[in-house]
Amino acid sequence: MVLISLLFRISGASCPQGCLCTSDILSCGALGLDRFPNLLPFTTSVLDTLHMSHNRISLLSPGAFHNVSGLRYLDLSSNKLQVVGKYHFQNLPALEVLLLYNNRLSRVESNTLMGLGSLRKVYLSLNQITDFPFFSVRKHSHPNLVTLDLSSNRLFRLPMDDIVLLPVAVQKGLFLHNNSLECDCSLYRMFWHWEQKGYASVKDYKDDYKCLKYGEPQISINFLRSAHFFENCTIGKMISLISPKADKVVYEGEQVRLDCTGTLNGEDLSYSWIIPHQENISQLIQNGTLRLNQDGSLDILSAHSIDSGVYQCTAVDNTRMINESREVNLTVVAQRSSEEPFNTGYTTLFGCVVTLVLILMYLYLTPCRCSCCKPPPPSPGISTFGEDRCTLASIFADPSTDRLKGKSQSDRHVMFLEPLMAGKNGHLKAAFVVEQPAIEWDTENITIISERNYSE
Repeated sequence: MVLISLLFRISGASCPQGCLCTSDILSCGALGLDRFPNLLPFTTSVLDTLHMSHNRISLLSPGAFHNVSGLRYLDLSSNKLQVVGKYHFQNLPALEVLLLYNNRLSRVESNTLMGLGSLRKVYLSLNQITDFPFFSVRKHSHPNLVTLDLSSNRLFRLPMDDIVLLPVAVQKGLFLHNNSLECDCSLYRMFWHWEQKGYASVKDYKDDYKCLKYGEPQISINFLRSAHFFENCTIGKMISLISPKADKVVYEGEQVRLDCTGTLNGEDLSYSWIIPHQENISQLIQNGTLRLNQDGSLDILSAHSIDSGVYQCTAVDNTRMINESREVNLTVVAQRSSEEPFNTGYTTLFGCVVTLVLILMYLYLTPCRCSCCKPPPPSPGISTFGEDRCTLASIFADPSTDRLKGKSQSDRHVMFLEPLMAGKNGHLKAAFVVEQPAIEWDTENITIISERNYSE
């Protein structure tokens, strides 16, 4: 009584009524509480241990632990809790030990233990749990977890694919005895291997690992004491997992890496490959065609069409007696030749360039190679025979003075052969007409004055 009064004097008014408080421990056990007490910040600023066992608490409010973030030990055993979820413990990143045994829990939500990276021990025995999210417990999320007690619940079927992937430290401390498990060869093999390896969770409770064999009548069989009931189960057989199939497409001549990554991890893993065409993989590795890496991946140094097919990798964990297989469907396609001068795109581009060049040539290059170009057809009043075409073209040329003078000084003589009706003795007589045009240039108005002299 003297000690208790001393503790109350130290904590003063900060300690909840009826609870026992020390420097970093708060104990409110066996007080008949039906709800969680309102903890004062002063009391809980350095709180390390909280005892709330043997009460009648059936519900935890989401913010019940908002001011005890440094809590490492939480005892909620022997209450009337029915459900626990993430929001109950999300403010406890430093929590190491969680006691929830002897409650009325029927369900543990998948995110209940999420974010509790410091957790070492979880006690959930003596409840009514029918399912537990084993997949939420992994080495990267709970690296320090060594004890997970699910004994004395109502587990019937266990998700073997999730249990075999638990870290070895968790498997050693996974307690599953006193459940209503269904008799199954995979369970028998797992418990048998755990016993052979000396796991305390099985070795110390060998008589409590029982299963139900349905029939008439329904009987309970001890897994490890009634081996004759499991004569048809192959002890040495491993638990097999299958990863999703993968497809890979590469070009000829490329280096290819086929991964053997799956859900298994650890140091005690061995890998093997089965390649298509039933070739000797060891010989291909020796001659440098293939290369097997330390992580189990397989390299094809130069892929060819004959390498196409289904490659199967098997990873074996000898410690946990698990193997996992993975298939990769490899397709090697012909490499597009780099020597082809054109493809469809290049051909189209080349055609466009040629068309553009021809258009430019048509617009800017004179097709006539003579010094002057042919004029348009003359009017009907002007004779077309022997007409000076350069003269007509010069009309439309640039009328520079020097050029015009040069042209005006040159005489043009054109002879026409025309039939004339000059009658001598009543006979037609051919006559020649000589045209001597004289051209005068007016700088303002360009005119051509033509004079014709006819001579017989």
